[in-house]
Amino acid sequence: MNALVAHGGGPTAVINASLAGLVEECRRGTFSTLYGARFGVEGLLTENWLDLLACDPDLIANIAGTPGSALGSSRRRLCDDDYDRMLALFRRRDIRCFFYTGGNGSMSTAAEVARRARAAGFELQVIGIPKTIDNDLCITDHTPGYPSTAHFFAAAARDVGEDNRSLPSPICVLETLGRNAGWIVASTCFARPDPLDGSDDAPHLIYFPERPLSVDRIAADVEGVFRRLGRAVIAVCEGQLDDQGLPFGADVDRADDPAHRLSSNLGHTLAGLLHGKLGIRARAEKPGLFGRSCGEFATELDRREARKCGKAAAIAAAGGHSAVMVAIRRDSDDPYHSGTFLAPLDAVSRTERLLPADWIAEAGNNVAEPFIRYAKPLLPLLRHYQRLEPTESRP
Repeated sequence: MNALVAHGGGPTAVINASLAGLVEECRRGTFSTLYGARFGVEGLLTENWLDLLACDPDLIANIAGTPGSALGSSRRRLCDDDYDRMLALFRRRDIRCFFYTGGNGSMSTAAEVARRARAAGFELQVIGIPKTIDNDLCITDHTPGYPSTAHFFAAAARDVGEDNRSLPSPICVLETLGRNAGWIVASTCFARPDPLDGSDDAPHLIYFPERPLSVDRIAADVEGVFRRLGRAVIAVCEGQLDDQGLPFGADVDRADDPAHRLSSNLGHTLAGLLHGKLGIRARAEKPGLFGRSCGEFATELDRREARKCGKAAAIAAAGGHSAVMVAIRRDSDDPYHSGTFLAPLDAVSRTERLLPADWIAEAGNNVAEPFIRYAKPLLPLLRHYQRLEPTESRP
Protein backbone atom coordinates (compact mmCIF):
# COMPACT_ATOMS: atom_id res chain seq x y z
CA MET A 1 0.00 0.00 0.00
CA ASN A 2 1.00 3.60 -0.62
CA ALA A 3 0.07 6.38 1.79
CA LEU A 4 0.33 10.17 1.82
CA VAL A 5 0.44 12.70 4.66
CA ALA A 6 -0.27 16.44 4.47
CA HIS A 7 -0.41 19.25 7.00
CA GLY A 8 -3.22 21.80 7.13
CA GLY A 9 -3.53 25.17 8.88
CA GLY A 10 -1.08 26.95 11.15
CA PRO A 11 1.97 24.95 12.26
CA THR A 12 2.92 24.44 15.90
CA ALA A 13 6.08 23.87 17.89
CA VAL A 14 5.44 20.09 17.92
CA ILE A 15 3.72 19.20 14.62
CA ASN A 16 6.97 17.68 13.35
CA ALA A 17 6.98 15.28 16.30
CA SER A 18 3.68 13.89 14.99
CA LEU A 19 5.23 13.58 11.54
CA ALA A 20 8.23 11.74 12.97
CA GLY A 21 6.01 9.36 14.93
CA LEU A 22 4.03 8.57 11.78
CA VAL A 23 7.14 7.95 9.66
CA GLU A 24 8.82 5.83 12.32
CA GLU A 25 5.76 3.61 12.76
CA CYS A 26 5.24 3.30 8.99
CA ARG A 27 8.80 2.01 8.64
CA ARG A 28 7.61 -1.15 10.35
CA GLY A 29 6.19 -2.25 7.00
CA THR A 30 2.56 -1.18 6.87
CA PHE A 31 3.16 0.83 3.70
CA SER A 32 5.57 0.39 0.85
CA THR A 33 5.68 4.17 0.39
CA LEU A 34 4.71 7.15 2.56
CA TYR A 35 4.62 10.38 0.60
CA GLY A 36 4.63 13.79 2.24
CA ALA A 37 2.80 16.57 0.36
CA ARG A 38 4.80 19.78 0.42
CA PHE A 39 2.73 22.78 1.59
CA GLY A 40 -0.43 20.87 2.36
CA VAL A 41 -3.17 20.36 -0.19
CA GLU A 42 -1.44 22.83 -2.52
CA GLY A 43 1.45 20.41 -2.93
CA LEU A 44 -0.87 17.42 -2.89
CA LEU A 45 -2.75 18.69 -5.95
CA THR A 46 0.44 19.62 -7.83
CA GLU A 47 2.15 16.31 -6.92
CA ASN A 48 4.90 18.08 -5.03
CA TRP A 49 5.51 14.96 -2.97
CA LEU A 50 8.44 13.72 -0.92
CA ASP A 51 9.18 10.05 -0.23
CA LEU A 52 9.42 10.13 3.56
CA LEU A 53 10.42 6.49 4.02
CA ALA A 54 13.47 7.16 1.86
CA CYS A 55 14.65 9.92 4.21
CA ASP A 56 17.51 9.27 6.62
CA PRO A 57 16.01 8.03 9.93
CA ASP A 58 18.36 10.33 11.85
CA LEU A 59 17.03 13.30 9.88
CA ILE A 60 13.45 12.37 10.75
CA ALA A 61 14.41 11.99 14.42
CA ASN A 62 16.06 15.43 14.43
CA ILE A 63 13.13 17.07 12.65
CA ALA A 64 10.89 15.83 15.48
CA GLY A 65 12.40 18.49 17.74
CA THR A 66 11.94 21.44 15.40
CA PRO A 67 9.08 23.98 15.29
CA GLY A 68 7.07 24.93 12.22
CA SER A 69 6.05 22.35 9.62
CA ALA A 70 8.90 20.48 7.96
CA LEU A 71 6.52 19.61 5.12
CA GLY A 72 4.93 23.04 4.92
CA SER A 73 1.21 23.70 5.26
CA SER A 74 -1.71 25.43 3.56
CA ARG A 75 -5.03 27.09 4.33
CA ARG A 76 -6.48 26.45 0.89
CA ARG A 77 -10.20 25.71 0.96
CA LEU A 78 -11.01 22.88 -1.42
CA CYS A 79 -13.74 23.11 -4.04
CA ASP A 80 -15.54 20.23 -5.79
CA ASP A 81 -12.96 20.14 -8.59
CA ASP A 82 -10.14 19.94 -6.05
CA TYR A 83 -11.70 16.91 -4.35
CA ASP A 84 -12.19 15.23 -7.73
CA ARG A 85 -8.56 15.89 -8.69
CA MET A 86 -7.38 14.57 -5.34
CA LEU A 87 -9.23 11.27 -5.69
CA ALA A 88 -8.06 10.91 -9.29
CA LEU A 89 -4.46 11.40 -8.13
CA PHE A 90 -4.91 8.85 -5.37
CA ARG A 91 -6.25 6.31 -7.86
CA ARG A 92 -3.47 6.93 -10.34
CA ARG A 93 -0.70 6.78 -7.73
CA ASP A 94 -2.38 3.94 -5.81
CA ILE A 95 -2.65 5.94 -2.59
CA ARG A 96 -4.76 3.85 -0.24
CA CYS A 97 -4.34 5.86 2.96
CA PHE A 98 -4.47 9.62 3.51
CA PHE A 99 -3.17 11.07 6.79
CA TYR A 100 -4.16 14.68 7.44
CA THR A 101 -2.68 16.64 10.35
CA GLY A 102 -4.58 19.71 11.46
CA GLY A 103 -7.36 21.36 13.44
CA ASN A 104 -11.08 21.91 12.92
CA GLY A 105 -10.94 22.87 9.26
CA SER A 106 -8.52 20.09 8.41
CA MET A 107 -10.64 17.47 10.15
CA SER A 108 -13.67 18.69 8.19
CA THR A 109 -11.64 18.33 4.99
CA ALA A 110 -10.55 14.83 6.00
CA ALA A 111 -14.16 13.84 6.71
CA GLU A 112 -15.21 15.14 3.31
CA VAL A 113 -12.43 13.22 1.54
CA ALA A 114 -13.56 10.04 3.29
CA ARG A 115 -17.20 10.68 2.34
CA ARG A 116 -16.42 11.34 -1.32
CA ALA A 117 -14.15 8.29 -1.57
CA ARG A 118 -16.95 6.08 -0.21
CA ALA A 119 -19.45 7.62 -2.62
CA ALA A 120 -17.07 6.96 -5.51
CA GLY A 121 -16.50 3.35 -4.46
CA PHE A 122 -12.80 3.99 -3.89
CA GLU A 123 -11.22 2.10 -0.99
CA LEU A 124 -9.33 4.85 0.81
CA GLN A 125 -8.46 5.02 4.49
CA VAL A 126 -8.52 8.53 5.95
CA ILE A 127 -6.88 9.16 9.34
CA GLY A 128 -6.80 12.53 11.09
CA ILE A 129 -3.88 13.54 13.33
CA PRO A 130 -4.82 16.34 15.78
CA LYS A 131 -2.96 19.64 15.72
CA THR A 132 -4.03 23.05 16.92
CA ILE A 133 -2.70 25.47 19.50
CA ASP A 134 -6.27 26.75 20.02
CA ASN A 135 -7.20 23.48 21.79
CA ASP A 136 -10.69 23.68 20.31
CA LEU A 137 -10.98 20.18 18.80
CA CYS A 138 -13.81 18.19 20.34
CA ILE A 139 -13.60 14.76 22.00
CA THR A 140 -9.82 14.78 22.52
CA ASP A 141 -8.74 15.85 26.03
CA HIS A 142 -6.42 18.42 24.47
CA THR A 143 -4.49 18.88 21.25
CA PRO A 144 -0.76 18.67 20.55
CA GLY A 145 0.53 22.22 20.27
CA TYR A 146 -1.66 23.66 23.00
CA PRO A 147 0.54 22.86 26.05
CA SER A 148 3.61 24.49 24.46
CA THR A 149 1.75 27.64 23.41
CA ALA A 150 0.01 27.86 26.80
CA HIS A 151 3.42 27.59 28.47
CA PHE A 152 4.79 30.39 26.27
CA PHE A 153 1.97 32.82 27.05
CA ALA A 154 2.08 32.05 30.78
CA ALA A 155 5.78 32.97 30.75
CA ALA A 156 5.08 36.05 28.62
CA ALA A 157 2.45 37.27 31.11
CA ARG A 158 4.82 36.64 34.01
CA ASP A 159 7.68 38.62 32.45
CA VAL A 160 5.51 41.45 31.13
CA GLY A 161 4.15 41.67 34.65
CA GLU A 162 7.64 42.11 36.09
CA ASP A 163 8.36 44.87 33.57
CA ASN A 164 5.07 46.54 34.42
CA ARG A 165 5.87 46.33 38.13
CA SER A 166 9.33 47.85 37.56
CA LEU A 167 8.27 50.81 35.42
CA PRO A 168 4.48 50.91 35.29
CA SER A 169 3.20 51.44 31.73
CA PRO A 170 0.78 51.90 33.57
CA ILE A 171 -1.75 49.79 31.60
CA CYS A 172 -0.50 46.88 29.50
CA VAL A 173 -2.77 44.80 27.26
CA LEU A 174 -1.26 41.40 26.45
CA GLU A 175 -2.95 39.93 23.37
CA THR A 176 -2.81 36.14 23.08
CA LEU A 177 -3.57 33.72 20.30
CA GLY A 178 -6.65 31.52 20.44
CA ARG A 179 -9.19 32.81 17.92
CA ASN A 180 -12.68 31.99 19.25
CA ALA A 181 -11.64 29.87 22.24
CA GLY A 182 -10.16 31.04 25.54
CA TRP A 183 -7.88 28.09 26.32
CA ILE A 184 -4.65 30.00 25.67
CA VAL A 185 -5.58 33.26 27.35
CA ALA A 186 -6.78 31.26 30.35
CA SER A 187 -3.32 29.72 30.67
CA THR A 188 -1.82 33.12 31.51
CA CYS A 189 -3.15 32.55 35.04
CA PHE A 190 -0.10 30.34 35.62
CA ALA A 191 2.04 33.48 35.45
CA ARG A 192 0.91 34.05 39.05
CA PRO A 193 2.27 32.18 42.07
CA ASP A 194 -1.39 31.53 42.90
CA PRO A 195 -3.14 30.95 39.54
CA LEU A 196 -6.51 32.10 40.90
CA ASP A 197 -5.24 35.27 42.58
CA GLY A 198 -4.65 38.27 40.34
CA SER A 199 -4.72 40.80 43.17
CA ASP A 200 -1.04 41.74 42.87
CA ASP A 201 0.57 39.51 40.22
CA ALA A 202 0.01 39.82 36.49
CA PRO A 203 -2.21 39.27 34.73
CA HIS A 204 -4.56 41.18 36.99
CA LEU A 205 -7.47 40.62 34.62
CA ILE A 206 -8.12 37.86 32.05
CA TYR A 207 -10.83 38.10 29.38
CA PHE A 208 -12.28 35.33 27.25
CA PRO A 209 -13.89 35.28 23.78
CA GLU A 210 -16.60 33.02 25.24
CA ARG A 211 -17.68 35.99 27.42
CA PRO A 212 -18.27 39.15 25.35
CA LEU A 213 -18.00 42.32 27.44
CA SER A 214 -18.52 46.02 26.77
CA VAL A 215 -15.50 48.29 26.73
CA ASP A 216 -17.10 50.20 29.61
CA ARG A 217 -17.12 47.05 31.72
CA ILE A 218 -13.48 46.32 30.92
CA ALA A 219 -12.53 49.94 31.61
CA ALA A 220 -14.22 49.77 35.02
CA ASP A 221 -12.28 46.60 35.87
CA VAL A 222 -8.99 48.17 34.76
CA GLU A 223 -9.66 51.38 36.66
CA GLY A 224 -10.28 49.38 39.84
CA VAL A 225 -6.92 47.60 39.52
CA PHE A 226 -5.12 50.83 38.63
CA ARG A 227 -6.48 52.72 41.61
CA ARG A 228 -5.28 49.93 43.89
CA LEU A 229 -1.86 49.21 42.34
CA GLY A 230 -1.04 52.15 40.08
CA ARG A 231 -0.68 49.71 37.18
CA ALA A 232 -2.62 46.95 35.45
CA VAL A 233 -1.80 44.06 33.11
CA ILE A 234 -4.73 42.49 31.29
CA ALA A 235 -4.64 39.38 29.12
CA VAL A 236 -7.09 39.28 26.24
CA CYS A 237 -7.60 36.79 23.42
CA GLU A 238 -7.29 37.96 19.82
CA GLY A 239 -10.90 36.85 19.27
CA GLN A 240 -12.41 38.87 22.12
CA LEU A 241 -15.68 40.59 21.20
CA ASP A 242 -17.67 43.38 22.80
CA ASP A 243 -21.27 43.13 24.01
CA GLN A 244 -22.46 43.78 20.45
CA GLY A 245 -20.49 40.83 19.10
CA LEU A 246 -17.93 43.12 17.44
CA PRO A 247 -14.13 43.38 17.90
CA PHE A 248 -14.18 46.84 19.55
CA GLY A 249 -13.68 48.57 16.19
CA ALA A 250 -10.45 46.70 15.44
CA ASP A 251 -9.43 46.00 11.85
CA VAL A 252 -10.61 42.62 10.58
CA ASP A 253 -8.35 40.38 8.53
CA ARG A 254 -9.93 38.10 5.89
CA ALA A 255 -13.36 39.58 6.56
CA ASP A 256 -14.92 37.58 3.72
CA ASP A 257 -13.75 34.22 5.15
CA PRO A 258 -16.02 33.09 8.02
CA ALA A 259 -13.59 30.35 9.08
CA HIS A 260 -10.55 32.61 9.35
CA ARG A 261 -12.02 36.07 9.93
CA LEU A 262 -10.20 37.68 12.86
CA SER A 263 -9.24 41.12 14.14
CA SER A 264 -5.64 41.95 13.34
CA ASN A 265 -5.00 44.59 16.03
CA LEU A 266 -7.35 43.79 18.89
CA GLY A 267 -4.87 44.52 21.69
CA HIS A 268 -3.75 47.81 20.18
CA THR A 269 -7.34 48.92 19.60
CA LEU A 270 -8.42 48.01 23.11
CA ALA A 271 -5.44 49.83 24.61
CA GLY A 272 -6.42 52.95 22.68
CA LEU A 273 -10.01 52.71 23.91
CA LEU A 274 -8.90 52.32 27.53
CA HIS A 275 -6.62 55.33 27.23
CA GLY A 276 -9.48 57.39 25.82
CA LYS A 277 -11.93 56.37 28.52
CA LEU A 278 -9.64 56.47 31.54
CA GLY A 279 -7.11 59.10 30.52
CA ILE A 280 -4.37 56.68 31.54
CA ARG A 281 -1.49 55.73 29.26
CA ALA A 282 -1.94 52.23 27.84
CA ARG A 283 0.07 50.05 25.50
CA ALA A 284 -0.36 46.64 23.89
CA GLU A 285 1.97 43.68 23.51
CA LYS A 286 1.33 41.06 20.83
CA PRO A 287 3.77 38.14 20.62
CA GLY A 288 1.58 36.76 17.82
CA LEU A 289 2.96 33.88 15.77
CA PHE A 290 6.06 33.76 17.96
CA GLY A 291 3.79 32.24 20.60
CA ARG A 292 2.95 29.20 18.49
CA SER A 293 6.34 28.76 16.82
CA CYS A 294 8.82 29.24 19.67
CA GLY A 295 10.70 25.97 19.83
CA GLU A 296 12.40 26.91 23.10
CA PHE A 297 9.02 26.78 24.87
CA ALA A 298 7.93 23.45 23.39
CA THR A 299 7.33 21.13 26.33
CA GLU A 300 8.55 17.55 26.60
CA LEU A 301 5.03 16.36 27.36
CA ASP A 302 3.70 18.07 24.24
CA ARG A 303 6.41 16.60 22.01
CA ARG A 304 5.91 13.15 23.49
CA GLU A 305 2.14 13.18 22.99
CA ALA A 306 2.44 14.62 19.48
CA ARG A 307 4.79 11.81 18.52
CA LYS A 308 2.44 9.31 20.13
CA CYS A 309 -0.44 10.63 18.01
CA GLY A 310 1.60 10.14 14.82
CA LYS A 311 2.43 6.57 15.78
CA ALA A 312 -1.20 5.88 16.72
CA ALA A 313 -2.33 7.08 13.28
CA ALA A 314 -0.08 4.56 11.53
CA ILE A 315 -1.27 1.80 13.88
CA ALA A 316 -4.89 2.74 13.16
CA ALA A 317 -4.24 2.48 9.44
CA ALA A 318 -2.58 -0.92 9.88
CA GLY A 319 -5.69 -2.02 11.77
CA GLY A 320 -7.94 -1.10 8.86
CA HIS A 321 -9.57 1.96 10.46
CA SER A 322 -10.81 4.89 8.41
CA ALA A 323 -12.71 8.16 8.83
CA VAL A 324 -11.27 8.58 12.31
CA MET A 325 -9.04 11.03 14.16
CA VAL A 326 -6.50 10.07 16.80
CA ALA A 327 -7.55 11.61 20.13
CA ILE A 328 -5.82 11.93 23.51
CA ARG A 329 -7.34 10.27 26.56
CA ARG A 330 -6.31 11.48 30.00
CA ASP A 331 -5.92 8.49 32.33
CA SER A 332 -4.76 10.30 35.47
CA ASP A 333 -3.73 13.74 36.71
CA ASP A 334 -1.23 12.90 39.46
CA PRO A 335 0.90 11.43 38.14
CA TYR A 336 -0.21 12.61 34.73
CA HIS A 337 -0.67 9.82 32.23
CA SER A 338 -2.39 9.72 28.85
CA GLY A 339 -3.17 7.36 26.03
CA THR A 340 -4.81 7.59 22.61
CA PHE A 341 -8.06 6.39 21.09
CA LEU A 342 -9.92 6.88 17.82
CA ALA A 343 -12.79 9.35 17.37
CA PRO A 344 -15.09 9.44 14.31
CA LEU A 345 -14.18 12.31 12.00
CA ASP A 346 -17.85 13.19 11.67
CA ALA A 347 -18.01 13.79 15.43
CA VAL A 348 -14.95 16.05 15.39
CA SER A 349 -15.38 18.08 12.21
CA ARG A 350 -17.44 21.25 11.92
CA THR A 351 -17.53 21.66 15.71
CA GLU A 352 -15.58 23.89 18.07
CA ARG A 353 -14.84 23.17 21.72
CA LEU A 354 -14.97 26.37 23.74
CA LEU A 355 -13.92 26.97 27.32
CA PRO A 356 -16.80 25.74 29.53
CA ALA A 357 -18.80 28.51 31.17
CA ASP A 358 -18.09 27.28 34.70
CA TRP A 359 -14.33 27.38 34.02
CA ILE A 360 -14.60 31.19 33.85
CA ALA A 361 -15.05 33.27 37.01
CA GLU A 362 -18.50 34.75 37.47
CA ALA A 363 -17.20 38.28 36.87
CA GLY A 364 -15.84 37.20 33.48
CA ASN A 365 -12.33 38.53 34.19
CA ASN A 366 -10.52 35.50 35.63
CA VAL A 367 -10.37 31.71 35.44
CA ALA A 368 -12.19 29.39 37.82
CA GLU A 369 -10.88 26.36 39.71
CA PRO A 370 -11.94 23.70 37.14
CA PHE A 371 -9.60 25.21 34.56
CA ILE A 372 -6.68 25.07 36.99
CA ARG A 373 -7.34 21.36 37.63
CA TYR A 374 -7.54 20.68 33.89
CA ALA A 375 -4.51 22.65 32.68
CA LYS A 376 -2.02 22.32 35.53
CA PRO A 377 -0.88 18.76 34.64
CA LEU A 378 -0.24 19.84 31.04
CA LEU A 379 2.18 22.69 31.77
CA PRO A 380 5.66 22.64 33.30
CA LEU A 381 6.01 24.42 36.63
CA LEU A 382 6.78 28.05 35.87
CA ARG A 383 9.57 29.63 37.89
CA HIS A 384 8.35 32.61 39.90
CA TYR A 385 10.77 35.37 40.73
CA GLN A 386 11.89 36.61 44.11
CA ARG A 387 11.65 40.33 44.79
CA LEU A 388 13.26 42.90 47.01
CA GLU A 389 10.88 43.67 49.83
CA PRO A 390 10.73 47.28 51.10
CA THR A 391 12.23 47.78 54.54
CA GLU A 392 12.35 50.79 56.82
CA SER A 393 15.42 52.89 56.12
CA ARG A 394 17.66 53.78 59.11
CA PRO A 395 19.81 56.89 59.47
